[in-house]
Amino acid sequence: LYNQECCLEVIDMKWSIHQLQKYRSGPMPFDEMVNLNSVIERNPEIRKIDPVHVTGTCTIGAAKLDCTFRLEGTMILPCARTWEDVHFPFSVESSETFSWDEDLLQEDDEIHPVEGEVVNLLPILEDLILLEIPLQVYSEKAEQIETMEGKGWSYSSEVQAADEQLENEQKIDPRLAGLANFFDKKDE
Repeated sequence: LYNQECCLEVIDMKWSIHQLQKYRSGPMPFDEMVNLNSVIERNPEIRKIDPVHVTGTCTIGAAKLDCTFRLEGTMILPCARTWEDVHFPFSVESSETFSWDEDLLQEDDEIHPVEGEVVNLLPILEDLILLEIPLQVYSEKAEQIETMEGKGWSYSSEVQAADEQLENEQKIDPRLAGLANFFDKKDE
């Protein structure tokens, strides 16, 4: 989807500094669907990622570009218990600064360097998405599973594990059953 209000066509979220100079008088808005399948190469745990909706504005200065944007999309990750596909929606807001001035880059290590004459947002967008991946995701089916077993492993829900622990505590070894009532007897 291309925002008709924006005059600069955004292709692959790359802009030449020369193109950006046209927007020195005000912010440049953008509203794009971006294919970021390249994040799968960087993190193979991501099984699929839908095109990401990227919106925001960029303001160009003499030696830098300030961008504020929002990323929204969905990726498919494996369930930590069942290994099934889990649709994981994400929404990220960020402000990033790019510069082609060496002095400015040395002053602040939070500024992204511009290589050549092109500002490329794709690596930054990829990084932001990779930071959104949780350590574990669970499918709805996984939440309903009480116990599971496999070769050399087993899983019990917290409720099931607590019930098993209580049951084990209440069981008395038959060899020690006579001692269980030892202190209950009155002195004879």
